[in-house]
Amino acid sequence: MKGFKEFIARGNVIELAVAVIIGAAFTAIVNALVDGIFNPIIAAIFNADEIAGATWQIGNVSLGIGLVIAAVINFLLIALVVYFCIVMPMNKLNETMYVRKHGHKPDEEEAAITETDLLTEIRDLLAAREGQGK
Repeated sequence: MKGFKEFIARGNVIELAVAVIIGAAFTAIVNALVDGIFNPIIAAIFNADEIAGATWQIGNVSLGIGLVIAAVINFLLIALVVYFCIVMPMNKLNETMYVRKHGHKPDEEEAAITETDLLTEIRDLLAAREGQGK
């Protein structure tokens, strides 16, 4: 039970739950936008009564591409909103927090630090500590 409490108390689990709830609510908005605006436009382009009936005729073969196009539009709209409303603000917030903590923007050199560099720094710090203790 203790492990379960620690798992639930982690920020990531709560953030994920909030994201799922907001995502489900946002899906209704995107579906209404796609069904109310984009689907009729696409259906008109393909001369169909509804998007599901939009087809592309190639010889004797009729390809029903309306649903695929609607799904792609739906995906792109969701991806755009997630990027501009969640990812970009979070990246900006993380950069601001880094600047407050370190006094400068993160440099590429600092981000590319290797395990060997860290171990060397630890070795040097331990050597310096031993030198002060004597």
